[in-house]
Order: sequence, then structure tokens, then C-alpha cells
Amino acid sequence: MAVTKEDISMTGFAIVAYAGDAKTAVIKALDKARDGEIEEARKLVKEANQSINDAHNEQTKLLANEAGGMDMDVTFIMVHGQDTLMTTMMLIDQATYFIDQYERINKIENKLN
Repeated sequence: MAVTKEDISMTGFAIVAYAGDAKTAVIKALDKARDGEIEEARKLVKEANQSINDAHNEQTKLLANEAGGMDMDVTFIMVHGQDTLMTTMMLIDQATYFIDQYERINKIENKLN
């Protein structure tokens, strides 16, 4: 039995959607951190990570099928999903670093004032 191209594409769409939600949340988190709202920024990063986990869960379904010997066809939307997932994961890592730095800068500025 094979997983259909439609199944793979639908998984790719789901991954793009979850990763897109994560990207939106993490960009908002950076805006919040820049404005000094560190706790809100961290909350948004947590939401982004949950969306990434959801994307990984979708991905794992296909990986399990492939590991079980099912034939898989690569679709463009699946490639796009993988690309979106990986770049968003990197963005979350970088955003976490920047949020920490904004928090540090805010503390220093508060001491100076």
C-alpha cells in the first residue's frame, strides 16, 4: 500500500499552516520584546513552539509510514512545508536569543535611569 500524493500534499499543507502560525507568533514576539514586553514575548515563543510541535506531529505520520515500507512520492508542497518548518525553527532559536538580549538591555537601561 502506498501513501497517495494527495495525502503527502495535505500533510505538506498542514505543516506549512502550523509553521506559518509559528512564524507569525515569533515575529510578534520580537516586536513585543523590542517594546519591553518580555513576558508577552516569551508567551508568544511558547505558542510558536506548540505550533512547531503540531507541524512535527504531522511530519511524523509520514515518516512512520515511510519507515514502515510504504512508497512515498515527494510533492512540491511537502518540500515547501519542510522548508518552512526548518526556517521557522531557526527563527525561533534566534528570536529567543534576541528576546534575552532585549531583556538584558532593558535591565541595563533601567539601572541607568
